Amino acid sequence: MTATRLLPTLHAPRLIARAMSIFTALVGLLHTGVAGAVPSFARQTRMACASCHTVFPELTHFGRMFKAGGYVIDNLKQVKDVSLERKENLSLSDLPPLSLMIQVSDTQLAKPLPDTAKAAGSAQNGTVAFPQQVSIFYAGKIAPHVGAFLQLTYANDSGTIGIDNVDLRYADMRVLPNDQSLVYGVSLNNNPTVQDLWNSTPAFGFPFVSSNSALGLPYATQIDGSRGQDVAGISAYVFWKESVYAELGVYRSAKQGTAGPLDSTSAGGVLATAAPYWRVAYETNQGPHSLMLGTYGMSFQLYPDLAGCPSCNPPTTTGYGNLLGGPSDRFRDVAFDLQYQFLSEPHTASVMATHIHEAQTLNASVLAGAAQRLDNTLTTSRVTATYYYKRQMGGSLNAFSTTGTQDDLYIATTTHAPDTRGVTAELSYLPWLNTKFSLQYTAYTKYAGLKQNYDGLGRNASDNNSLYVVAWLAY
Repeated sequence: MTATRLLPTLHAPRLIARAMSIFTALVGLLHTGVAGAVPSFARQTRMACASCHTVFPELTHFGRMFKAGGYVIDNLKQVKDVSLERKENLSLSDLPPLSLMIQVSDTQLAKPLPDTAKAAGSAQNGTVAFPQQVSIFYAGKIAPHVGAFLQLTYANDSGTIGIDNVDLRYADMRVLPNDQSLVYGVSLNNNPTVQDLWNSTPAFGFPFVSSNSALGLPYATQIDGSRGQDVAGISAYVFWKESVYAELGVYRSAKQGTAGPLDSTSAGGVLATAAPYWRVAYETNQGPHSLMLGTYGMSFQLYPDLAGCPSCNPPTTTGYGNLLGGPSDRFRDVAFDLQYQFLSEPHTASVMATHIHEAQTLNASVLAGAAQRLDNTLTTSRVTATYYYKRQMGGSLNAFSTTGTQDDLYIATTTHAPDTRGVTAELSYLPWLNTKFSLQYTAYTKYAGLKQNYDGLGRNASDNNSLYVVAWLAY
């Protein structure tokens, strides 16, 4: 790798001015047309995406019921077969529910990152991702009562094509006495909370799209995306009177790129036992108002991945500390969330919040010399407010905070603290319901424990501020 030219520091005003010019140019290429249907589910139901989404991908109450019902509502001609007992044996749509998603982006940092190949140099600032991500979906009905959300993604940061979010469902409904509905089902999925109905949980929470070249949050709890596409789980759920939701499930390690069996060299660590997952929520809907209050959580027992830990004693090349069957680390994640929506044309608004507390018992890491403290904590909070006019122009404001225990070994930074705080502001324009252009600015007030010189090399929290322009197209 050759050293790159030292680029001047771009602070917030210059970053915003540059990005606004790019954003304006993109919008200027478009004209506002009649809103049409979005991919897969819209093709299957023949309903515009405004039926299921406020602005994609945030779900409305109808969208949540569609998901809980197994993605099977359709309005297409079917290829059918019925048994002699009048049982439906086959129901296939003439049009398969396939779709394509493309994201193209540009990212600017307030200060260039150091050049890893030359200590005195800086990496290039201004990362164009063309594309950042391309996904193919099969999303919709498979058979009577069976549906799927299957995502295959090319990501530019890895340069590979791989399995992304997957949610396979069986669902049915019963009408109880007094006309009370009960939706029940089973989900097979590979990312805890991807099956959830609300956008306050991590898998489909804000930011719905973000840069993969900006630094992002340095630490996350296990349930907050850390195990996405690394596990497989099955859960059973009920949704009573479209108000009370309850779900129980278990997950095991299910790593991609290895045929197994998993052992102590498996990247990312291996779950020692089945990891239980739970979710309870209550939703009430009155006219244009919808309010949900809920709680969710998960418990992990993990053989940690200690590869590349020079301080571990003895060295991890011997497998000490993460041998399967040996000591393990425990993580107990408990979260509370809420979501409020106001849907009344031409105005739509929502507020989403989540608070995740993780208790860590690091038996294996302490024994291997990879952690100083046996009992640590990590807590993350996020609050997001969103407004759109005519579902075409609007944006979001998000405040986030991560705090936790200081551990001189377990937290791999100079400050040894995970504390990170900041805000993200996003402006979006949708000329059509399946096309979104967004301008996103993230500002940090603290990063990895400090406001200034958090890495011991003179880098400040505000140096990681980023401006991100993205075109998000779905067909």
